[in-house]
Amino acid sequence: LGRLWRLWFVQEIHEGSLVCSCTKLLNTEMKRRTSRYTLSGSALLVQQTKTINFVVFSLQSQKPWIENTFTKRECVYILPVSKDPHRCCCGRLVRQHAGFTASLATKYSDVKLGETSNLSSVEEWSVEKHTEESPTDAYGVINFQGGSHSYRAKYVRLSFDSRPESILRLMLKEWHMELPKILISVHGGVQNFDLHPRIKQVVGKGLIKAAVTTGAWILTGGVNTGVAKHVGDALKEHCSRSSKKIYTIGVAPWGVIENRNDLIGRDIIAPYQTLLNPLSKLNVLNSLHSHFLLVDDGTVGKYGAEVKLRRDLEKHINLQRIHARIGQGVPVVALILEGGPNVILTVLEYLQESPPVPVVVCEGTGRAADILAFVHKQTEDGGGLPDGVETDIIATIKKTFNFSQSDAIHLFQTLMECMKSKELITVFHISSEDHQDIDVAILRALLQGTNGTAFDQLVLTLAWDRVDIAKNHVFVYGQQLLVSSLEQAMLDALVMDRVDFVKLLIENGVSMHRFLTISRLEELYNTKQPPNNPTLLHLVRDVKQSNLPPNYKITLIDIGLVIEFLMGGTYRCNYTRKRFRIIYNNLHGNTRSAKCLHQTKKRSKEEIVDIDDPETRRFAYPFNELLVWAVLMKRQKMSLFFWQHGEENMAKALVACKLCRSMSYEAKKSDVVDDTSEELKEYSNEFGTLAVDLLEQSFRQDETMSMKLLTYELKNWSNSTCLKLAVSSHLRQFVAHTCTQLLLSDMWMGRLNMRKNSWYKVILSILVPPAILLLEYKSKAEMAHIPQTQDDHQMTMEDSEHNFQNITEDIQMETRAHEHMEVKDDMETHVRSRKLPLTRKIYAFYHAPIVKFWSNTLFYLGYLMLYTYVVLVKMPVWPSAQEWVVILYIFTSAIEKIREMFMSEAGKIGQKIKVWFSDYFNVSDFLAIVTFFIGFGLRLAGEMTLVPGRTVYCLNIIFWYVRLLDFLAVNQQAGPYVTMIGKMVANMFYIVVIMVIVLLSYGVPRKAILYPNEEPSWNLARDVVFQPYWMMYGEVYAYEIDEQNKEREVKKVIQKPELCGSGVWLTPFLQAVYLFVQYILMVNLLIAFFNNVYMQVKSISNLVWKYQRYHFIMAYHEKPVLPPPFIFLFHVYSLFCMCSKRKKESTYGPKLFLSEEDQKKLHDFEEQCVETYFHEKDDQLHSGSEERIRLTSERLDSLCLTGGNLHHNRVCVMCLGFILAHTDSGSTVAACLLSMRIAVKTLTLVSDSMQPAGFLR
Repeated sequence: LGRLWRLWFVQEIHEGSLVCSCTKLLNTEMKRRTSRYTLSGSALLVQQTKTINFVVFSLQSQKPWIENTFTKRECVYILPVSKDPHRCCCGRLVRQHAGFTASLATKYSDVKLGETSNLSSVEEWSVEKHTEESPTDAYGVINFQGGSHSYRAKYVRLSFDSRPESILRLMLKEWHMELPKILISVHGGVQNFDLHPRIKQVVGKGLIKAAVTTGAWILTGGVNTGVAKHVGDALKEHCSRSSKKIYTIGVAPWGVIENRNDLIGRDIIAPYQTLLNPLSKLNVLNSLHSHFLLVDDGTVGKYGAEVKLRRDLEKHINLQRIHARIGQGVPVVALILEGGPNVILTVLEYLQESPPVPVVVCEGTGRAADILAFVHKQTEDGGGLPDGVETDIIATIKKTFNFSQSDAIHLFQTLMECMKSKELITVFHISSEDHQDIDVAILRALLQGTNGTAFDQLVLTLAWDRVDIAKNHVFVYGQQLLVSSLEQAMLDALVMDRVDFVKLLIENGVSMHRFLTISRLEELYNTKQPPNNPTLLHLVRDVKQSNLPPNYKITLIDIGLVIEFLMGGTYRCNYTRKRFRIIYNNLHGNTRSAKCLHQTKKRSKEEIVDIDDPETRRFAYPFNELLVWAVLMKRQKMSLFFWQHGEENMAKALVACKLCRSMSYEAKKSDVVDDTSEELKEYSNEFGTLAVDLLEQSFRQDETMSMKLLTYELKNWSNSTCLKLAVSSHLRQFVAHTCTQLLLSDMWMGRLNMRKNSWYKVILSILVPPAILLLEYKSKAEMAHIPQTQDDHQMTMEDSEHNFQNITEDIQMETRAHEHMEVKDDMETHVRSRKLPLTRKIYAFYHAPIVKFWSNTLFYLGYLMLYTYVVLVKMPVWPSAQEWVVILYIFTSAIEKIREMFMSEAGKIGQKIKVWFSDYFNVSDFLAIVTFFIGFGLRLAGEMTLVPGRTVYCLNIIFWYVRLLDFLAVNQQAGPYVTMIGKMVANMFYIVVIMVIVLLSYGVPRKAILYPNEEPSWNLARDVVFQPYWMMYGEVYAYEIDEQNKEREVKKVIQKPELCGSGVWLTPFLQAVYLFVQYILMVNLLIAFFNNVYMQVKSISNLVWKYQRYHFIMAYHEKPVLPPPFIFLFHVYSLFCMCSKRKKESTYGPKLFLSEEDQKKLHDFEEQCVETYFHEKDDQLHSGSEERIRLTSERLDSLCLTGGNLHHNRVCVMCLGFILAHTDSGSTVAACLLSMRIAVKTLTLVSDSMQPAGFLR
């Protein structure tokens, strides 16, 4: 017994049925062993029985929730049927009742099982009186057998009077189903019936489409007969094409299920055979359903137990809110296919419910459905019928259902009761002229059945995500929607991520400028994110550097910090500026800032805010704000939609690209391993591609306007430019585009008009200043698209006025001596060849970046030669003249670096320092300057530190020689190699770490074995590392390997310690392994890594050089005119201007200075480019061979569904042959496949429409 007890305990714990199994085990063992055990053995059994009972009692509270909630019904009375005394009224045979014994075999009176008393009278059998409840013993997963594909479905056996609240909790909590947005209850014939293939295809396709697009549940009878079987066939075709799950719930009586005993078990996976016994009156379950509710009322072979439970469940689901943001309940619709008289009664019950349930009748499916459709068509608006129609209907009822005259009249009256709610009945015509799908009919019926306002209907379509229904049946003529209702619908659409509805609402008059306010935008950011997408919360926590409390409300100021963190560099979000903070604090009741605003006079215009103006709570560019929201919430489809609308499309694409790239980087740093980083990287690449495509489109239309798009000031994006945003996003394709490179070339030349041999012309002009007068310069028109500083722009405007005056004077003089036509030609010549004044030429020459570069390069080479001379010759006690020049050069360079750092665009001092140190050469310059002045201090301290100071000089010059690599970056051939070196050094860290580990693993034992008597010294660490290190380059220390020549070699080496004699024989073996791993494996791995980096950079060398060219040009564009050491004159001038308050407002880099009219023209040009871009995309999509084949297939399906005869089929085939004959050769395979599909469909239709003899003929 103990062995059996342990075996059953383990098994039944796993199956979740310990209580019942322990009891069964106890009873069986006691009965079996009573006659065999002695008194002592019986005592032992009783003792173990007490132990089992104690365990059973202690585990009863741990039974699954399903067993505690749902029950089964079993007949506990034998109440024989009068016509069949061997069968009980419950449907079971008498001997199939539990506890049936031989003594009851001859008694078929009303006898309760277990009792011997006979009842004198026989009463009518009822579920409540003649059945007993007990915890359900059948639930789990059905594994359907016998098909080509194994399907699974969850199931539970439950009593007919189970509470619908518990059933819904079972579905949502235990089965993890999603609450439906529509409940489609399918009713029809229980017995098998045939449907025309066309009708079956249309109904099945439409039903599945309705379920997929709206997230509906489909309720059927669940068995593999009648209407449930046809629904299953439609599901089978869907499952083979799509992976999206459809919740199809079968509500079937437990007593009519074939092989139901196979399903008995608690939380099991039950194999279930779907092959039906031909002689059986029971039915098998349909394998295409996803869930089953097996309703038990204690009967066997009888339908009806499920009817009440199904209706109660439908009513309870109808009370549930369709969405958290929508107050309406889940709508219920009844779908009628075929059916008998009971279906008509069911329709009447639905129509008389409160609220009534709309009904969709599929005409052409037969019997009850066709009668309902006919009566619906014939019924007039007043509810009456035309003359003679009533008789025809009654005759049809008698013929269809084999009814008597009285029964037919009674059913006709039921039909007329249904027609009193005719508006709730929708008849779906398979061959209607408008080719309406059944899913549209279902949704239309639901809209008509709600009797709600237009806003209520819009909310329903929004929950269903069926924009086609909203467009065709809500936004129609005569429907009135308030602006507030439309704005609420817009907010719901944004929260629910309904892109198509957002587009529809905008098309129907929703103003995004009026809609988007600070409070609504903040509500959007606080939309509940799914558990697998907490990206925004993590970012807020990172920028706030603290843990967020539960239910923390994200503010727009937090979002501003997140945006600045992701954009990096010098970006400043509008949400963090003082002006927005004042508006935000006033909006949230913090009026302290507002009071201070009225009391104190503000210096900046940015801080002057009219807090009473409602426009201050709105945004100037709402689509920009919504784009950022969609990107941060990882709603790519929504963000792409907002990118298409509004102004500054190129800037929006670049900002979104940068945000997604930074979010991908932050997700990659997380310890959680998922696909978030790769997903965000794909989003970033998609926006980057859009930006490049838009630049290409604009460049094809107008080169000058496209260059202006790159550098005009974006006031809504931190006063940046598109070019700056592209560089910060590391979008190399954008920077390497021809348009960008042409602009950079113009910026590099400044106002100099040179295309060939520019470098030697510039060098000659620097060395021979009079040559400046011989160079050509650009006019104002040629400088219109080139970004300039504020001073350069002012100089250009003055030159333009000066040239215009000179041209006017020349024209007046020449008109006295020449004819009118000659004056025109001379005016064009003057305009074209007018030279700048001498001072303007000198200013334009020395302010050109190419001139600054060669000036700095020449002076740097001179400085480097002087520095080299200083460190090579003997250093005197007092610095020489050459050394003083070097000191002055480095000192002025240090002042210039400080100026660059604090004059950068970044806001705070800490951010300025961080941005400046992000450049490698800035770090190198910092170390070079600091170490030089350390050496200079040691050098001047006295003769004792002169030598260390000179040594620091010698090491310091390394930094200045490495600085030459920065000058090489301007060259197209040498620049990529500098990038390769940087990538190799930056990415070799992990390989070097592995090599160090290998080195130490050999160096330490080698030193310890060879020299066991060493004294503590730092030289030990040197020998441990250096000697194995030099072995990688060929020095193997042979005297330590050769035992015979060891002593002789040691004597030759001065001051070498004596080697260990006992363990030295191990070193050759260790050295061999070390050299193999380090020299053969690791070194070659490092070489292979370097080769990989080389190949990667080589393949994109031109792209890399063009990208880095921007940084180089911008660096010299912002440099002062004079190079070090003369740059101190510029510093003195700047300091003088600052002290005298003549310092002008900084514009932070070169930009275009456009008027409002010019900026509006630029925005119009950009919007036109976007429209053209999408038109071309659509043309490419529709011109593709695959799209043509798809459209041809859809048209053929439509013709086949509406044709129905041989003539139409022949026309379809002929049209298709013509289309395929003109299809590109590249789509031959797809065309052949489509031909086969059409041939099969055509043969099917021909076989359906022709007689067998005709078909054979």
